[in-house]
Amino acid sequence: MCWGNRAVEIVFHIFIMVGIYAILALSLNLLIGYAGLFSVGHGAFYGIGAYAGALLSTRLGLPFWIEIVAASAITGAVGYVIGRPILRLRDDNLALATFGLAVITFSILNNWDDLTRGPLGIRGIPKPTLFSIRIDQLWSYALLVAGCVGITLLCIGRLTHSPFGKVLEAIREDDIAALAVGKNTTRFKVAAFVTSAFFAGLAGVLYAHYTSYIDPTSFVPGESFLIFSMVVFGGMGSNLGAMVGAAVLTTLPDLLRFAGLPGGIAAQMRDVIYGALIVIIINWRPQGLLGSTRR
Repeated sequence: MCWGNRAVEIVFHIFIMVGIYAILALSLNLLIGYAGLFSVGHGAFYGIGAYAGALLSTRLGLPFWIEIVAASAITGAVGYVIGRPILRLRDDNLALATFGLAVITFSILNNWDDLTRGPLGIRGIPKPTLFSIRIDQLWSYALLVAGCVGITLLCIGRLTHSPFGKVLEAIREDDIAALAVGKNTTRFKVAAFVTSAFFAGLAGVLYAHYTSYIDPTSFVPGESFLIFSMVVFGGMGSNLGAMVGAAVLTTLPDLLRFAGLPGGIAAQMRDVIYGALIVIIINWRPQGLLGSTRR
């Protein structure tokens, strides 16, 4: 019976983490897959959202539904401030700038003791209460995450199939041509960047309340590469592919632990397998598992 209960807990834990990473992958796919903006600093917004939600909850005591919107909006606002200057860069320069953002964010989280408590992190983040219902069970939190994934998929799906999404695709294919036909490409890029940051902040809030404790080690620059790998593996420009990539690469470490590998070896093998999967997918199917071939 104890093993059965433990197995159920593990399944719910994996489901919750897959959902959180699915939101991150969907939001990054809006940038990479549709707008062609190669950002490798998405973990920065994930961390900003987590810390914003944790601080609003523990210090101000805001209701969860207000806090999650406010923290996501704060993350989106940071995305706007950062996006205005760096989105004038292109390709590898943009990738380097966004990676620098991830490094700077980690440094701030790790050293701003008065606000973030530095390496000590923030403890005692309460379980959310939504419409007088306390969400303190794994199954109920899984439902909350599933609902947020559904909202994210609906919003990003509507955006990518709207005229806004078509302009992003035009920018991806040839931003100079899009500019030539009268589109303000900078404005569209910034809008996509802010939207992407908003939903990454949403994922951060969900993670903070799920773990009840966050510290900077959860948002190291390598986290950005993991999210990037999920989008590349699943298929850039495919929302379903982004979710599949998140599911595969999130579940993989737990499968290695089930195989009986010690924790340290499993962590190293995970990185090796991540790298091997990306190399294989790039050579065998460059568009990813579910990505479409561009013409």
